[in-house]
Amino acid sequence: MGIIDFNHNYFQLFGLLPSFQLDKAQLELRFRDLQSLVHPDKAAHLPDAEQRQAMQSSTRVNEAYQTLLSPLRRARYLLSLHGVDTQEESNTSMPLDFLMAQIEWREAVSNAQQSRDEASLEQLESRLKLETRQLERQLGHHIDEIKDYVSAAGEVRKLRFMEKLAEEIHAAYDALDI
Repeated sequence: MGIIDFNHNYFQLFGLLPSFQLDKAQLELRFRDLQSLVHPDKAAHLPDAEQRQAMQSSTRVNEAYQTLLSPLRRARYLLSLHGVDTQEESNTSMPLDFLMAQIEWREAVSNAQQSRDEASLEQLESRLKLETRQLERQLGHHIDEIKDYVSAAGEVRKLRFMEKLAEEIHAAYDALDI
């Protein structure tokens, strides 16, 4: 039965360098390797204490994988490793141009939903994906290259706004299907 070291951070657990930019294929491969090592079914014949440890190990591997897979969660985690709080709940200040853009996005989503305009939603979703990728590149630059974690925290807050907007677009699609 494989045991993982709970003192390792998520990157160490997967044998990866702590970096915002990472190889998703490598992450997936290491995840599968770790899961096969710690899967609770492998401990089904063992005493209760070892079964619990297997469950905890599997849970830890899954949690680490989900965190590293998501750019937003990965950025939060990296910043926490550097002692930086993203202040997503307490710091809602954003540059005015970003806030104005958010208002425009939300109005466009609402208008597309009300007029049942799927093509407009598709265009909005495509634009959002492009802008999100650009924001993720900036975030990677702040974290990996210039180590400006305070600015990166601001980018994380922006990325969270973009994630919420993507959720609104998906909700608008769902509303069209009704």
